[in-house]
Amino acid sequence: MIDPQLLRENPESIRRSQQSRGSSVALVDDAITADSNRRTAIQQFEKLRAEQNAFGRTVATAPKEAKRALVLQAQALAAQVKAAQQKSMDAEAEFTKFVGAIGNVTIDGVPAGGEDDWNLIREVGTPATFDFEPRDHAELGELLGAIDIARGVKVSGSRFYFLKGVGARLELALMNMALDRALAEGFIPLITPTLVRPEIMAGTGFLGEHADEVYYLPADDLYLTGTSEVALAGYHSDEILELSKGPLRYVGWSTCYRREAGSAGRDNRGILRVHQFNKLEMFTYVLPDEAEAEHEKLLAYQESMLQACGLSYRVIDVAAGDLGSSAARKFDVEAWVPTQNAYRELTSTSNCTTFQARRLDIRHRTESGKTAPVATLNGTLATTRWLVAILETHQQADGSVVVPDALRGYLGGLEIFEPIV
Repeated sequence: MIDPQLLRENPESIRRSQQSRGSSVALVDDAITADSNRRTAIQQFEKLRAEQNAFGRTVATAPKEAKRALVLQAQALAAQVKAAQQKSMDAEAEFTKFVGAIGNVTIDGVPAGGEDDWNLIREVGTPATFDFEPRDHAELGELLGAIDIARGVKVSGSRFYFLKGVGARLELALMNMALDRALAEGFIPLITPTLVRPEIMAGTGFLGEHADEVYYLPADDLYLTGTSEVALAGYHSDEILELSKGPLRYVGWSTCYRREAGSAGRDNRGILRVHQFNKLEMFTYVLPDEAEAEHEKLLAYQESMLQACGLSYRVIDVAAGDLGSSAARKFDVEAWVPTQNAYRELTSTSNCTTFQARRLDIRHRTESGKTAPVATLNGTLATTRWLVAILETHQQADGSVVVPDALRGYLGGLEIFEPIV
């Protein structure tokens, strides 16, 4: 939810944001009109209710012979109050409909455009090259006894898989290394629910234009989460937080589910685009004026993880039209995948400013004693997809894979994954 005060005082900034996203600019004018109607309706309702209260005192103190006529007037006034209340509720719903359809206002400097219009921030490392024909991660996973896609499809259908042997161990090692690094930075670990109520899913902004990506269980009216960001955002819903001593930082470990609707034919091979995976997600609650600095910190934690895994990568500033409704700015970190001769996204971090907090009613107390929305940020620190880049980058001619130094302690000192097939 955007700031209603910004809508009234600087609607042009919201129009620019909508235009840069490739979204409807007319929504801004619709929201302004709806806000005006809402405020007028509320004022009319409150005026009539005050009249009703005052008239009620008149009736209570009136002589007996005058009360009958006054009671009839009171009943007529009560009907007007009820009608005005309904009108104000309808106006509020109309305003919510329009303002809720407007994406978060982008931060200055975010590039305009769509998926291909990002800005490059930096490239780190030299992409791996080989003096042999490299195998892709699916073939390596089969050779190492690490990934079993055929049986995943047999059990659950397309885009499912089993991690086994060193594949299962590698994912756990990666997640545990990420968890240790998060703990060192003061994050509080949580293992989160993966089923959430509709109001929590909607509050984080995942039931908008990408709702078809979400699994829904109608019998229970619950949604399966595609990231623990959803549960972590809902964790403090309807609360007032104490942030005077610094941000509240959480890191959530969960299984994630995505329908991958509309991705038929894309990344069918391997485990790059799947329906179920594990993820360690950072989530922070901060004062709004600290959000951009916090965003840079989350990005630095992510880059540190990729460097520890010996991966070459680039950081991009995602274009407005590819942000999703909640993010005001998002950085993607893309690792080099040798057999695709391309960078592919491994992780991202988003600054959602006060957008989610307004929807979920998460506030802090200001110096004046009043409450105001907090800012929320998120970023992935490790996920199953990382195995793709790790296996392909560190492979050898015989199909073995050298384990990055930083991960060996989490694998009992194992230095090389040897082929078993």
